[in-house]
Amino acid sequence: MSINIQLHKNDLPDDLNLGNIIAIDGEFMGLNVRRDPLCLIQISTGNSDAHIVQFDRENYNSPNLIKILNNEKITKIFHYGRADMAHIKYYLKTDTNNILDTKIASKLARSYSDNHSLKTLIKEFINIDISKQFQSSDFGGELSPSQLKYCANDVIYLHRIHDQLIKILIRENRIELYKNCLKFLKTRVELDLAFFKDDIWSH
Repeated sequence: MSINIQLHKNDLPDDLNLGNIIAIDGEFMGLNVRRDPLCLIQISTGNSDAHIVQFDRENYNSPNLIKILNNEKITKIFHYGRADMAHIKYYLKTDTNNILDTKIASKLARSYSDNHSLKTLIKEFINIDISKQFQSSDFGGELSPSQLKYCANDVIYLHRIHDQLIKILIRENRIELYKNCLKFLKTRVELDLAFFKDDIWSH
């Protein structure tokens, strides 16, 4: 499958129309929000395209991207949005609104499996075996074609995967659980940023 990958420096173009349902993922220098900077945000409309924003980490001046992220009318599909949203809030200083999440959906829908990785979901629902070789690579400098392809693979399938997971959630009468988990996601991010990493519901 041919993927249209476009790399943008620091922000999305002024005249770019991505529609009302987009898939989003981020790349960081690690998983510690305060230590490991947000390097990239990639976005797909679900039509074999990927717009990758590489930030100027001196200022994170990205008004067009921020406008999309906090727009309540634009739906954003993540896979494990908890980490992405925390980095976005910390570095771009904005909330991410109107969220869907394929990892949360998978954990509720696919109780027949204990593997909810994106690679697994792409294999199960799209029947493509993607490489995760560059998952732990350096996204802070110049990006190789292989890194760009890896970033694109993280978003181009999310629309289709989410559609399939929703069918299971409806069939198994778990759709309301999913919706209620999504409502809590922003609070979970706030807890992470306040260093509450443990399960607050545990004894």
